[in-house]
Amino acid sequence: MINKYEPFNLFSNFSKSAERFPDQTIQFDEPLPSFPELTLSTTYLESKKALIVKASQLQKLGIVKSNKVILYKSAQFDTYLLAVALAYIGAVPIMISPHLPVETMDILTERLGNPWLICDFATQKRSQQLQKLDTNQLIFAEKINDITIETLSSQIKLPDDMISYMTHTSGTTGVPKLIAHSANSMGWRIKWQKNILSLIRKRGLVAFHISPVHSRFNIGISSLMAKGFPLLSIANPNLKNVAFVLRKCEPFIIETHPNHFVQWTQLAKEKPEVFASVKYYHSTFDAINKETMAIFLRTSKYRKPIFLQVYGQSECGPMIMRFHTKSSLKRANARVMGVGMLGLTKARIVDQNGRVQAAGTPGNIQMLSKGRALTYFNEDQRFNENVYGKWWDSGDYGVKNRLGSLSLLDRQVDLIQTIDSTLAIEDRLLDQLTFLDEVIIIRGKEGKPQPIVSVRAGQKMDFDRWFAAISDFPHLNEPIMMDYDKIPRTATMKVQRLRLEKALTQSE
Repeated sequence: MINKYEPFNLFSNFSKSAERFPDQTIQFDEPLPSFPELTLSTTYLESKKALIVKASQLQKLGIVKSNKVILYKSAQFDTYLLAVALAYIGAVPIMISPHLPVETMDILTERLGNPWLICDFATQKRSQQLQKLDTNQLIFAEKINDITIETLSSQIKLPDDMISYMTHTSGTTGVPKLIAHSANSMGWRIKWQKNILSLIRKRGLVAFHISPVHSRFNIGISSLMAKGFPLLSIANPNLKNVAFVLRKCEPFIIETHPNHFVQWTQLAKEKPEVFASVKYYHSTFDAINKETMAIFLRTSKYRKPIFLQVYGQSECGPMIMRFHTKSSLKRANARVMGVGMLGLTKARIVDQNGRVQAAGTPGNIQMLSKGRALTYFNEDQRFNENVYGKWWDSGDYGVKNRLGSLSLLDRQVDLIQTIDSTLAIEDRLLDQLTFLDEVIIIRGKEGKPQPIVSVRAGQKMDFDRWFAAISDFPHLNEPIMMDYDKIPRTATMKVQRLRLEKALTQSE
């Protein structure tokens, strides 16, 4: 089924979904601080009613049409619900990771020009330290519930081509950039996702642990609701909680970040029954190694479970897809991301001068997406530096084969002269060395490849197996051991490689 395109309004989509599927459920593993009335289980319709009340309370606090409102709070589902409530009154939600420090937040706040900011218990102290925020425009999420309203507000819509929603880049290479979206640009992304969901006939429970400030969250949840799927939001990703929640709820579909899948492999291997109910797995926008996918597919009670690998970027949305099964993974190269969606997304490979490369010749990956973002807010020049007509330079390095399948090799800024693909080496080592939680190859002394490794809890570093595994690789420096939790990451668990390199240089 091919779904029709229509501009996407956060609240309108939520409202239509609630009208079509009023009794469909949304479950949570933790109470929502700013929506306590929803408890741990609610419905589409109950949520819609709560959203309108919340929107009316926010309007009474002084938020009006086109105001920019930073959501800087704990990573729970109510972050998204607050964004929908803001959209109802025509405000522009700005989705910001709660992990960003005060210094970065001051830069982003100044860039937005007198925004409002909603914080909570997790970010209150840092929010009060901001120098570039009007203290009269700081709102504590938990206090919104205390606002008394006499009448409910009416919905206010922004023009479809106006900035109506912002996320930010991962910040792996510095201060994040604010990515501006409109109803028109987001509509194409929703169409892409609905096309995928139309392939799934059963409306089974969808469990997800995704950063609510990631552009993927908005696309995924809005599309799932439009199709009437029941939802299970997992805020706490630790193994004990995940095991409890999944056993209790038995989801049909699971989506999370690749690095969370890596962390959950320990649970999948020790207690595979936890994931037995899952037929479809989906990882967000980033590459994932083959053995991780295989481990989860083997836990399923279904004869042909599927792992959907999607490669994309916040600037362009979901782009390239590939479906994996237990049998296909045996002969698959996990670096091969797949192909675009006809009429919506595709990729090409170009050299440093922008010339399109022949099949088999690596180069810079450029993307064509109807859902491309409008700009980086107040940084148009930085955005336009990556624009080549209809094409967007992803910052990634890869190659296409003669059949048009795209392989991701590296980030352009992470290239190491002696290695074709650091990501391929990392994949192979993680696939083979099951005692490792993480392998990262960065530039070390004199630009040589430096492995950073994290050993799985309860395991020991096996150097005999390590040196056997790297015997046919280009020279790698002796690995540096690091605790998994000490590795610097973004809100979506991406490794901040340049920060690692800088720390390594400073320690020498």
